[in-house]
Order: sequence, then structure tokens, then C-alpha cells
Amino acid sequence: MRTAERLTELRRDDLVLDVIDDGPLDGTPVVLLHGFPQRASSWNGVTPHLHKRGARTYALDQRGYSPRGRPHSRFGYRASALVADVHALIEAIGEPVHLVGHDWGAAGAWGVASRHGGSIKTLTAVSVPHPGAYVRSYVRSTQALKSYYIALFQLPFLPEWLLSRRGGITDRLLRGSGMTGEMVETYHREIVESGALRGALGYYRSMPLTSRQIFPGRVARPTTLVWSDGDVAITRKSAELTAPFVTADYTFEVMGGVSHWIPDERPAELAEIIARRAGLDAT
Repeated sequence: MRTAERLTELRRDDLVLDVIDDGPLDGTPVVLLHGFPQRASSWNGVTPHLHKRGARTYALDQRGYSPRGRPHSRFGYRASALVADVHALIEAIGEPVHLVGHDWGAAGAWGVASRHGGSIKTLTAVSVPHPGAYVRSYVRSTQALKSYYIALFQLPFLPEWLLSRRGGITDRLLRGSGMTGEMVETYHREIVESGALRGALGYYRSMPLTSRQIFPGRVARPTTLVWSDGDVAITRKSAELTAPFVTADYTFEVMGGVSHWIPDERPAELAEIIARRAGLDAT
């Protein structure tokens, strides 16, 4: 049964992952998973709207990002570990939750929904489609070209050097992807200066270690995929190919004129979509 006390951290073996637990204590539990290169604070614009609808939100600062939860080896960032973290958080909450993920958080959420479907009520994936659809889109769209950075991130040292420089190519690329100046500053403060960059890159460097045995299967929970037509990283075809991977009620939402950073750019609209999928009542 869910505790009335705030859940501020999740202990996983020798790691401690921070949790932002907010909203009414007796509210409907909604777990929020951030992506790259952001932290749990990326949901700050979304959560007040969900709280008004009676949700209690748990925004997880995932492994590699939480200061006390940064494995040194890339083996510590395999998909199985990410999924296990989220499942452990849901078990700590004490009841099935509505699960929401953006970017890498969405990738992890697909895995949880596939392998631990009984622990969630609904899934809302933001920006990133089902991994199976993403892979299929490599031969059916320009997705491979858009994903060039994944190969770059496999290199040692160079990505850390490039991504930590202020005012350089990384800042220009982040702005070009839709980030505001304030968001870029947050990136330098919360990712680079806090020491989270190496862990954040660990997600990409663990990709060659992911076996087919742990690749997400079909999802049997009510699901919404939210994609934006200004996304520089994910093609529409990749998003459209997701439908066959969901066997329950499925909705594909397209936000027009919005960049990849949907939670920052359209927090109220995204909260409305999440609330509609979760069946949260307007207040």
C-alpha cells in the first residue's frame, strides 16, 4: 500500500537515485522519466498541471544523473538495469502507476510496459517510439541519418570534451534542436557542472551491449505516443511504425510546430494528453 510519506530516494544495490515526489499525498501515482541531456527537473513545467488534476508525481533522477547513482562502467547502463530501476520505484510506491517517459525515459518506459505490464496502468511515451519501430525506421526513413550522434558518442573522451564546452558547437546544436538559452544554461549546470555528463553518455555507450533477449516486446497496456513535427532526432515514420507494437488501446498524438523538447515547450498541452490517457479528472 502506498505510503503517506514523501519518497525522496530509491536505493538500488550500491546506488541511490533521487526522486522528486510532489502533489497531493493521496493523489493518483504518475511516474515521470526524463531523457538526455536533462534531469528530473525537466518535468517542472508539467507537474503543476497534473497536480491540479489530482496526480501525485514521482520524477526519477535516473542512474548516471543522480549524484549518488553513477556507475563507472558502461555495463551499468544496460537497458535491463534502467528497466529494473523503474520497476523498483513502482514497487516502492506500492501500487500500479501511470508511466510517462520522454526521450531516453520513453525508451525505458517501453521496456517497463513490455516486461512489467502488471505494474503500470497506462503508458505515455513522449518523442521516442517503441524501440522496435525505431529500428525498423532505419531502413524506411532518414532515421539513420538523424541518429549519427549515437556513433559519435561511442568514442572515448571526445564526446565529453565537445559536450562540456560553453559557447561551442554543442550549444549551437542544442539551440538548433529547439532549446532556449535558459535550457542550455540548465544543461551546463545540471549535467556538465554536476558531473552527470559521463553517466548520461553511458546510456548510448551501453547500446551495443543490449541483447535481443531484453528488447521490448509488445505492450498490452493503454498507450499514447506523443511526437512533434519539429523533432530533429526522431522521424515521423519512426513514430508511425509504433502502432503494431501496442496490443491495447493506442493513440498517436502529433504536436505541430514543436521541437523535441515537448515537456519544456508545451507543458500544459502535454499534461492534458497525459491526464487524458490516465483518466485524471479536471478540477
